[in-house]
Amino acid sequence: MSSAFACLRRPSKRRRDAPDHALPSSKQPLMAVPDASAASSWASAATTGADGASSSSSSSSASSSPSASARTVHFFVRATDSKTIAMHAARDDTIGAVLDHLSASGYGRDLRLIYGGRQLASETTLAALRLPPDSTLHLAARLRSTQHPEAWQLGSYIAAAAAAAESEDATTAASACSLDELVKEFILCAHRAKNHGRSRPDAQTDPRATGDLASEYLDIFLQAGAAIALVRLYLSKSSFCRSYADRAIRCFVATDPSALPPDVLQVTTPVLLEFCRLLSGAVGKKDLLYRACRSSLASVLCSRSWLPPPMDSPAGLIDQVLPFAGEIMEVILDGLASVSMIVSPLDLEEFSNFFKMLCKEAHIWIGNDGLMPKNMYDRESEHDETWIWRLHTMSADMLKRVDECLKRLEMDLSLSSESIGVMEGQTIWAARSHILTVLTQLDSISMIYEDVAHNLRLVLFAHKAPLNALVRCSKRNEHLYWLTKHKNLLCFEARRNLVFMMLPEGKDDFGELHEMLIDRSHLLDESFEYITQAKQNELRGGLFMEFKNEEATGPGVLREWFCLVCQALFSPKQVLFSPCPEDKRRFYLNETSAVDPLHLKYFTFAGRIIGLALMHRVQVGVVLDRTLFLHLAGRSITLEDIAVADPVKYASCKKILEMDAAEIDNLYLTFSRGDHQLGSQRIIDLCPGGQDISVNIWNRDQYIDLLVKNTFVDSISDQLNHFTKGFSDILVNPLRRKEFFEFLDLEDLDKLLGGSNNTINVQDWRSHTQYNGYKEKDRQIIWFWKVVERMPIEQQRQLLFFWTSVKYLPSDGFGGLSSKLYIYKSDSTNRLPSSQTCFYRLCLPPYASFNLMETQLQKISQEHVSCSFGTW
Repeated sequence: MSSAFACLRRPSKRRRDAPDHALPSSKQPLMAVPDASAASSWASAATTGADGASSSSSSSSASSSPSASARTVHFFVRATDSKTIAMHAARDDTIGAVLDHLSASGYGRDLRLIYGGRQLASETTLAALRLPPDSTLHLAARLRSTQHPEAWQLGSYIAAAAAAAESEDATTAASACSLDELVKEFILCAHRAKNHGRSRPDAQTDPRATGDLASEYLDIFLQAGAAIALVRLYLSKSSFCRSYADRAIRCFVATDPSALPPDVLQVTTPVLLEFCRLLSGAVGKKDLLYRACRSSLASVLCSRSWLPPPMDSPAGLIDQVLPFAGEIMEVILDGLASVSMIVSPLDLEEFSNFFKMLCKEAHIWIGNDGLMPKNMYDRESEHDETWIWRLHTMSADMLKRVDECLKRLEMDLSLSSESIGVMEGQTIWAARSHILTVLTQLDSISMIYEDVAHNLRLVLFAHKAPLNALVRCSKRNEHLYWLTKHKNLLCFEARRNLVFMMLPEGKDDFGELHEMLIDRSHLLDESFEYITQAKQNELRGGLFMEFKNEEATGPGVLREWFCLVCQALFSPKQVLFSPCPEDKRRFYLNETSAVDPLHLKYFTFAGRIIGLALMHRVQVGVVLDRTLFLHLAGRSITLEDIAVADPVKYASCKKILEMDAAEIDNLYLTFSRGDHQLGSQRIIDLCPGGQDISVNIWNRDQYIDLLVKNTFVDSISDQLNHFTKGFSDILVNPLRRKEFFEFLDLEDLDKLLGGSNNTINVQDWRSHTQYNGYKEKDRQIIWFWKVVERMPIEQQRQLLFFWTSVKYLPSDGFGGLSSKLYIYKSDSTNRLPSSQTCFYRLCLPPYASFNLMETQLQKISQEHVSCSFGTW
């Protein structure tokens, strides 16, 4: 038995945690027992006060014969100074005699003893009370100083029941059976007290007033000795007793919502801390109950909005919490150092909760001073005096260990690419994505300490390859926004994965999908109605659509619909968007769109369509101009950004910047511009009184800035806002729109939305195609690829679209598609080829000649044919 274990065992059926007072029988004079020089081994735990501090006490060595023990009552008195007094007296002694003895021992005058929430009469004998072994009585100067009698009564009863269960026969332990129900009842008392406190006058102005009442109840739980008694029962040799104590203690664990109301949860910190302290030394760090209490403590601390009484001092709280945070940090780092690098998700969550709380308190501690310069925490003499220095030491050790882990990953990266397949490699790296969670906490800490911020950047820069592999294969994680600061270290695939995390995943169950039935002849109008009238959550669940009078359904039909809708929506006939003069696939907002009375609703529709296309990962062949991209990203627009959208205006402005003073004066420009809409012309001031302000060599930069802003922002602000709102509707968190675009460059968005506009690589096409009924060397297959190679690029796209509903390939070519392509052999030799676009299947008849093969493929690669579906 370890010393930590022995410290909570009851020696010789009496506690040795406090001053030991012998109360002689009434036949003998009262006399104080002299203090012993040695304190008990568990005095610090048993005499823990409400403030969490430990007070040592001496004990007397009293011995008695068996017969004397039978006539003696052993009990404890909890004094007003939160110290516990061990006493033994004759059974026929009265409460008055006990009080007289305590008064004579210096504990004050006009004393009262409380047990079970009621004052004990002075003439009552100890025998009449029938106190359970090792009972705790509470000393008070007046009865009214003992508030919440119900809590005192229940807390004392829990402690007594646990103590009685420990002394009973291991096979019965009847006193322990209802311990968890008693603890739940105590928690409900605190819950009712908190709700009752809401009616107090001060509750409206001070929300802590209601929290104080619940906290007072939980403090009574500690003062009554219930926590210590439950832990002692948990240390029992009896498995029955251990299980009862385990269930009772777990009532305070946040994972049991049936026993712990949320409004009480936030003030359970003192109780959880007490359980963690007691269990830590008694049962060790690997005990499941201890780990559950520690994890719950981390969760409560992370979610709390204010420090619960009596822990109003952040430093006092963190001094107690820091050792537990250090424990779980070591568990995580040991896992990363292992061969498998496996870390438990529950341990990872606990680690994150502890360090989120520590970082929050650290930011409060440093105030608005920003990063703490290195010279502040280089003073060795201060390192052990303040928790902020100890947190820095822990952070430095964490960063060092993560650096070593990333070095190992860098070595594994080169081996994995050679020895295992792509899918298997992705699975392995996805299983290591917990390293990103550790890096996330290090990033939070880097916003406190200057040297941690500097060293973290160096570590990430030195290990770009494993960092990219981790991000590229990471599963959905909403806490990786900090990586925008290191976007330059990430490859396109990693950035793409990060933005896809910010888009909904959709649902596989058709019952959760937003269903649409579209008539091809009214494609845009009906699509507009379905999308604009839908609620945001309905669209985030995914889409399921059919074309009227057609049997085809599934992802292939949805891909076709996206391409057709975008083709119609961005057509110049709609007057919503204008193509860039030098890049007809790139569009910016048309400031004359007001000719359509529904134009603002259509811009909301367009924003939703773009967001949905990204969510469903469909390349629609349409890309946005830089001015529109920058607006979505919340960035300002400069002259250089309009070069593609309006090359004429761009060239004119550049020329003005190159002119001398005389040339500018001869232009007779003012801070205004002309605007032509609906056949009328008007003058728009770029600033108040702009028509009266001449442009000269001194203010030409300001003029150009205002001209660009007015043309590409102010004049189309309503359209921009509706388009932005529509796009944001699709994001998981609409408030994260700027972070979404922070991860991307315009070129990245082009790849995600527009796909590849390069020539199709037929060899890549062939290498990603498999056959059913044919073999690769069959003459029909040889003819097929020969016909495809002879097609112009647009015809190849139409054939690919007919086959897969994909017209524009992902940036990484056919390898970026969700599946291989398939050519199936059909029975008929005369029919046209057909397709199942959902499964990327082309059903190709075994044509008898090359010419017939070419003729039939030419027919299906026409635009009006490839926009509908063949049949089997």
